[in-house]
Parts: sequence; structure tokens; C-alpha cells
Amino acid sequence: MSMHWILAAEESGDGGAELLLPATPELIAGIIAFSIVFFFIWRWAVPAINKSLEERQRAIGGQLQDAEKTKAEAESLLEDYRSQMATAREKENEILESARGEAEQVRADLIAKATADAEAIVQRARQDAQAERSQVLTDARSDVANLSIDLAERVVGANLDQATQRGLVERYIEELER
Repeated sequence: MSMHWILAAEESGDGGAELLLPATPELIAGIIAFSIVFFFIWRWAVPAINKSLEERQRAIGGQLQDAEKTKAEAESLLEDYRSQMATAREKENEILESARGEAEQVRADLIAKATADAEAIVQRARQDAQAERSQVLTDARSDVANLSIDLAERVVGANLDQATQRGLVERYIEELER
């Protein structure tokens, strides 16, 4: 069948242009119909489309402004948060330094108290030792005096009175201490 069309086209001799181009009255009617449709589209459809595009553009612009405001608020909140965190860190460091200072003071106070207590114990021990030494010396003097008197009685063979004998012994002990 395609062969028949080719042969028919060759026989007419026009080269087939009439097949592609419509008839002149149809062409004029088509141009008029296209112009009317184009006019109505241009008159009512294009403004409606432009209006809806402008509304969409305003909506997008408003959304961008809202997004910018939200971003600015978020950055402000972030800056406030960072500021509060820095302040909290500073307070934390101050509290820690204060606690360290107080701990050092308590430590120094405890050491001073322990040193004072140790000194008091040592002083008491020295006093006790001095008292014990004095007691021992007194006891020793008494024992030496009694022994000396006994020895003197045996050597002399006679009884000396107690007061005289004690005076002699104490003078002798004092001479030895010098």
C-alpha cells in the first residue's frame, strides 16, 4: 500500500505540497481561531497565571524572611547559651578555687592545732619528767641522808641527833652538785 501512495504522488506532479498545506480557507479559519484563543489566553489566563506566580513569589519571600528571623533568633539563643555556659564555667572555677582555699586553710588549721597539741603534750611530758626528777632527787637525798647517818653512827659509834646529821648530809650533797 505504501507503494501506491508513492506512485500516486508522482503522477500528480505537484510534488505533494498540497498534502502538507491545508486549504486556504481552512488556513485563514485556523489563524482566526488561534488568534481568538491567543487573545483570551493573553487577556485572562496570563494575568491569572502572573497573579498566582506573584503570590507564590511573595509567599516564598515571606517564608525566607521567617526563616531568616528564625535563624537570627536561633543564633541569638545559641549566643545566650554560650554566654551562660561561660558564666557557669567561671562560677564553677571560682567555687573550686574557693573550696581549694578553704581546704588549704582547714589543712593549715589542723596542722597548727596538731602542732600545738604536740607541743602541749611535749611540755606536759617535760613538766612530768621535771617533777619526777625532782621527786627522785628528793627521794635520793633522803635515802643518801639516811644511809650517811647510819654509816656515821657506825663509824663514830655514837648517836648524833637527827637534825645535825641531816644538815651535814645536805651540805655535803650541795657541795657535790656544784
